[in-house]
Amino acid sequence: MKLIFKKITILPCILFLFAFSAFAQKNKKPAAKEITIPMEPAYWRYDTSGVEFILYNNVKAAHLKKPLPLFPKEVQFSNGIIEYDVALGQGFPGVAFRLSPDSKQGDHFYLRYFGTTSPESRTTLQYAAIVDSTSMWNLTDEYQAGATLNIPGWNHVKLVVSGKQMKAYVNDMNRPALMVPALEGGLEKGGIAFSGGNVTIANFIIRPDSVEGLCAAPGYISTYNDTRYLRSWQVSPASDFAFGKEIPPPFPYLAGPLKSVGFPDSTTTWTPIWAEPRGVINITRLFGRTPFTKRRLAWLKTTIESDSAQERTLHLGFVDEICLYVNGQFLFADKNFYGTPGQKFPRGRCSIENAVIKLPLKKGKNEVLIGLANFFYGWGIIARIDDTEGIHLAK
Repeated sequence: MKLIFKKITILPCILFLFAFSAFAQKNKKPAAKEITIPMEPAYWRYDTSGVEFILYNNVKAAHLKKPLPLFPKEVQFSNGIIEYDVALGQGFPGVAFRLSPDSKQGDHFYLRYFGTTSPESRTTLQYAAIVDSTSMWNLTDEYQAGATLNIPGWNHVKLVVSGKQMKAYVNDMNRPALMVPALEGGLEKGGIAFSGGNVTIANFIIRPDSVEGLCAAPGYISTYNDTRYLRSWQVSPASDFAFGKEIPPPFPYLAGPLKSVGFPDSTTTWTPIWAEPRGVINITRLFGRTPFTKRRLAWLKTTIESDSAQERTLHLGFVDEICLYVNGQFLFADKNFYGTPGQKFPRGRCSIENAVIKLPLKKGKNEVLIGLANFFYGWGIIARIDDTEGIHLAK
């Protein structure tokens, strides 16, 4: 009887295991499909004056002769892996993904090559959002990194994209060369495009939904916990600002020229704007790109409430030209033009390291007013006060 009892009790367990196994097999997700896009003209959309399909080192490849985009036909990318090989020439070879149909919005990863290369140079790799057809590279200093590049030869690039996060591998597939905790392009799905002048692309593969365990939620950004950042501002409309004009008066005590540059008054309309996760006030998102032959001016204002009369230190980043007033008094003006002797560290980008300013604060509310001019790529500021003890920032 004991033997019969054991058989009876074991049999349901065996049946359960078979049933569970069948259920698991039925509900098991299929392996991610690998999509290989042949390097042949029929599979791509491109300008024939800028792209040619060649055999490069016995490998079918696309040679981008000019900095014109190369789009794989009928490809929409959301999450997964983008993988390819690139041989560098003179341009900055990169890949844009989650592109809008008009290519005005998306995410962009690229390599920089200035004729020499070093893994210690953090300008070798860059991630930047695309806003209104404009790369936000000069507002995205944090998302640069170094890597060892093969010059000459193939460089293998692998991007792992999951929701808001991205890991970028370059040649070393064991360690990400660049990690982006919060992609800023704004779209969840879109097209893909390669770019770069005098560069060669080959072995392009997509693995949809293969994210290697990378979390889709935004990752850690150090500024999130930092209460010293001035995050709440108001911005005026943007206006044309001719080259040759200056924002500040020629001398602090001459108020006349202020009106000639559109100094805000009681008729000025203001729009609230909140800092992006890294603390940047990116007004490009409001006003779009400034045409390369134009220059524009906008005003930003916020308040700092102080428990007493005191002097505090403001760390300020900006692109391109700035003029700062506190309680109506002209305090600071500077320019941050990339590629010029006067460019601010680091290399003309908007960074909290651009400038350090002493703020004379009175007891009570203090108005901080900034005139900001732009003609080159991204447009914005980032501001952080030294300490919040006895200080109350606008919410």
